[in-house]
Amino acid sequence: MPDDPVTRIDTADVLAVDAAIARTTGSPGFGLTPEGFLPKPFGRLLAEKLALARARFGDELDLGSGSAIRKLLEISALEDARTWSALAAIYDDSFVTSARGDALSRLGEELGLPRPFLEARGRVKLKLQGALPAGVAELTIPRGARMLTPGRHHAATDESAVLSSTSPEVEVAVAAFYPGPDGNLDPSSAPQKLDSFNPADTMLTELFDAQRAAQAAGAPFSVAIDHTAALVGGELQWPDQRYRTLLLRAPRSLWTAEALEVAVSLVPGVRQVHVRDGWGGLDIQQSIFGNFNFIQRVFGSERDLGSPYFLTILVAPTPAAIWSGPYGLGASVEQAIEDLRPIGIFPLVEEAEEVGIGIAAEILVRGLPLPSGAQADVNASAPAIALKARLLERVRRYVDELGFGEPVRASEVVWALMSEPGVADVRALRLLRYPPGFDEVDFAADQSAPAAEGFACGTNVELQVNQIARFVDTADQLQIV
Repeated sequence: MPDDPVTRIDTADVLAVDAAIARTTGSPGFGLTPEGFLPKPFGRLLAEKLALARARFGDELDLGSGSAIRKLLEISALEDARTWSALAAIYDDSFVTSARGDALSRLGEELGLPRPFLEARGRVKLKLQGALPAGVAELTIPRGARMLTPGRHHAATDESAVLSSTSPEVEVAVAAFYPGPDGNLDPSSAPQKLDSFNPADTMLTELFDAQRAAQAAGAPFSVAIDHTAALVGGELQWPDQRYRTLLLRAPRSLWTAEALEVAVSLVPGVRQVHVRDGWGGLDIQQSIFGNFNFIQRVFGSERDLGSPYFLTILVAPTPAAIWSGPYGLGASVEQAIEDLRPIGIFPLVEEAEEVGIGIAAEILVRGLPLPSGAQADVNASAPAIALKARLLERVRRYVDELGFGEPVRASEVVWALMSEPGVADVRALRLLRYPPGFDEVDFAADQSAPAAEGFACGTNVELQVNQIARFVDTADQLQIV
């Protein structure tokens, strides 16, 4: 069948048009390139079609903005651009580093790591019923305090709360401890209504001690949990960036440190995990240090064949985690690695030492609707309290992302505070450490609740390799000026 002279386009003409467009646009390569898949943009596609139209019909062809042929070419170029974009999306969705949405979930399922669920969140009211015992002016319910339902569902406070005679009722944010739809606790169902604190939670020692003292004095009190609105969001899954980070860390073989880290990081209650073969480093105290060739032997002692612990798993728990007990975090981590550890190797699971970090600073604001008057009245106002809560949340996000042994930098804290709209300046920032270091403890005083160690303005808080920072979200030391 002979070629149709109307539809036949000479190859030389097409190449000439492409070459001319390449010289004017400076974009010669599209499709699969060493940098990835590069789709043709709409402008490039339209320029090619206009050039081809002129090559076929002559320079006298009207291709102005009001031309019918120009409109047809624009529609065709737009559809071609959509096709190129679809091809680019298909290519990107083939790799963990660039896939998004359902495509990333399918890649994760192929690796054996389905996209995890988020924790359901909501709010409850804590109500002080009765009077606090003598000597207790206020009672702090810390962030991470565990709560229970009659059906043994677990949740925890997501922010600290202070109860006193002048403030006997406080609304706090809560989060389900275990992720997934089961955490959407509905108070209309009796088994899912939060109504008590977990007696095994060591973070609630202050509450339990105060209750025992009040009971002994014959004037008991309690802290009631008013759970009226359901927790929501448990059916949602991890966002792409967090899930992608997990998949990139996922091992492609068994019995590796990466396999243990991924398995432990997915245990509810684990904030961070680090697997290492042994603590320490070069032993420069040995008499032979510096007196032999490196290729002859290594620094350090021989492996102790009588010890079953050949590696250490350092775990940093979330504030809501309970470490001890048969159902505690330590036991859950050991169960998670049981099928991953090498045969005959028994890892030593250790709880990281948490160092509480607080902040003290003067905050200068501009353009925010704060009341006028004395500084104490301004700081006690509702807008000021809301501003402090937002500032503490920004600093908490920074501290929670720090790794083991990573120092808390004052400059990063200033940057986090200054990122809040309306904050004009941060003055006299000091980092606080809970509990203080040994060089700051006064052993002659009562050490039941040692005061925080205040660092000089601009000084960082250095941590050891087995320590990790935990933010203490108290706003007492923040002053709006």
